[in-house]
Amino acid sequence: MKTSNALLMAAASAALGLVAINAANAGPAAVPKYESEKCFGVAASGANDCQTATNSCAGTVTQPMQGDAWIYVPAGVCGKISNGSLEPKKS
Repeated sequence: MKTSNALLMAAASAALGLVAINAANAGPAAVPKYESEKCFGVAASGANDCQTATNSCAGTVTQPMQGDAWIYVPAGVCGKISNGSLEPKKS
């Protein structure tokens, strides 16, 4: 009986640790150290850098190329990307 209680406690501790790690990672992506711009409409699913009208934090969009989702790109690059925009677009 003691072994099963110890296993349950270990599993609960591990689960709480994962929740804490995920909470610490929530929020916007850090601003890059290079000169950058926000490029809207090009982020892959789960790869946006900040919140949108329908998502609360980075990495949470479910549709690729969502018009209000953005990623940081080096300055001057967004206009060279197909579907890229410096302003949010209607999805």
